Amino acid sequence: ENSLQKTSVPLSTNSHDAFIPPNMLNLSNFTKLMKKLQKLHPEASRDRIVDALLEVRKNNKGILSGLSISSIMERTSVIL
Repeated sequence: ENSLQKTSVPLSTNSHDAFIPPNMLNLSNFTKLMKKLQKLHPEASRDRIVDALLEVRKNNKGILSGLSISSIMERTSVIL
């Protein structure tokens, strides 16, 4: 757990330009995922979706790699 804390990057989810570390998802997949989640949850702000994605990552030992896009969407939707 300490190694996860040392490698985590501070995030500012209060900004529309919230930084998502490159190892979270590649940019293309992240963009596709955000568009799908925004369409599925039009009531949720972009920041709220990002927060939910970060929670999914936290709940999955600090990584999203290895999870399918559909699995990430399902887990994020539960949080939203």
